[in-house]
Amino acid sequence: MSMLTPQGMKGKQFRITGTSYPRLGPPPRRRRRVLMAIGSVLALALIALGGVQLVDIFTGRSKHGSAQACATTASGKPMVRPAAATGAPAPAASGAAGGGSPAAGSPAAGSAAASAGAGTPLPATTAIPQPQAVTVNVLNSTDKAGLAARTADELKKRGFTVGKVGNAPSALSKKVPNSAQLIAGSTGAAAATLLGSEVSGATTMADARTDGSVDFVIGDAYTDLLDPNAAAAALAQALKPSPSASPLSGTC
Repeated sequence: MSMLTPQGMKGKQFRITGTSYPRLGPPPRRRRRVLMAIGSVLALALIALGGVQLVDIFTGRSKHGSAQACATTASGKPMVRPAAATGAPAPAASGAAGGGSPAAGSPAAGSAAASAGAGTPLPATTAIPQPQAVTVNVLNSTDKAGLAARTADELKKRGFTVGKVGNAPSALSKKVPNSAQLIAGSTGAAAATLLGSEVSGATTMADARTDGSVDFVIGDAYTDLLDPNAAAAALAQALKPSPSASPLSGTC
């Protein structure tokens, strides 16, 4: 028996039929060859694209094109730019203990009521006066008795010149939900900014008065003036200029 004869086949005869015959080598791997060809093409494409980008970077072609486009735009139609803010309200800082207007029936009371309805913001300012140069009218729009007098005494200790002290006019009574509302004319915008740093959560409004006085109307959320150190920090933050956005890379 030959060594190639399987066990148990001794003495048996077999006949090969059909046209098939066993292969002595592995079948051709066409799929692998196709995948290798596709991978080679993709690799060459990526290498070519990277080479083009490197040429643009080292030759500065892209920057030159952007600069040329910007120059064309500047020499042609004017570029659109954001409008500058000219009437931004004075920063309320983290303070201002209440604003107000004179007692009901006085001319200042009428202007305070008008400003509360109009809602005109005060212009921004950076020239802050000394507290002694600021006349503040302390008015209480809440139902807490004696709040205006106590606040006026504290402002006087901090150097402010106190004017009228009393209840807010009916147009503002129980209508100031935040800590305080500061009402002033365009002349008193800087004084309102200074007072705004004395209390947290105050708002500022403009009216038609021509002097530099400020109405400090105490609102429902008012508790007390800020600590002097905190007030100084709030004033510095209020005077800090807003950072301007830098242009994006690749833009004019």
